[in-house]
Amino acid sequence: MYKRYFKRLLDLVLALLVLPFWLLMLAVIAPIIYIQDKGTPFYNAPRLGKDGKVFKMYKFRSMKLNAPDLRNEDGSTYNSEDDPRLTRIGKFIRKTSLDETPQLLNIIKGDMSILGPRPDLPEHMNLYEGNEVRKLEVRPGVSGYNQAYFRNTVPWKDRIKNDIYYIDNLTFLMDIKVFFKTAISVLVQKDVFVEKTSNSKES
Repeated sequence: MYKRYFKRLLDLVLALLVLPFWLLMLAVIAPIIYIQDKGTPFYNAPRLGKDGKVFKMYKFRSMKLNAPDLRNEDGSTYNSEDDPRLTRIGKFIRKTSLDETPQLLNIIKGDMSILGPRPDLPEHMNLYEGNEVRKLEVRPGVSGYNQAYFRNTVPWKDRIKNDIYYIDNLTFLMDIKVFFKTAISVLVQKDVFVEKTSNSKES
C-alpha cells in the first residue's frame, strides 16, 4: 500500500510544502550562477525513470559552460572537489547538495520521488545485466538508500545492488531511516566527491 500509493502522495504533499522556500533559494542562487559564468542557472539532463521512461532531470548548473564530458571507467559520472570544470558557486552547491534541489520540480511532475534509486543515464540501459534493470521498478529519487549510506564511495554496479535491496525492502520505516541518514550525510558533507580520475560529466 505504501509503495504503490502513499509514497507518491507523501512526495507530492512534502514537495508542495517546500516549494515556496525553494523559490526563495532560486532567487538567490540563480543570479550568482549567471553572474559568475553568464549562462543558464539550470542543467537539464536526460535520465532513466520508472519503467525505463526517459525524462529531463533538473539541477542547478555547477560547471562552466561547454565543459568537457568526463566519465569514470565504469561509465558513471566523474565527481571531484578539484574538478577544474566547476565554477566557484558550483563547488559550493555540489558540496552542500543544493545543486540537486531543482529536482523538487521533477517530484511535483511525477518523474521522481524524494527517495529512490538515483537515476542513470539513458545509455546505461544497455549496460544492465541480469536483474539490474529492476532498479527501474520505482521512481528514481533525489536521494536514496545508496546515497544515504554509501554516497559516492562504491562502484556503479554495487550502487545498483543497493538500489535493488532498497526496492525489495521498501517500507515507510525504511524511508524514514533513509531520510534521516541522508540529512546527516548532507550536514557532515561526507563522501561528496570521489578523488579518482577518468572520463565524466555533470551528474
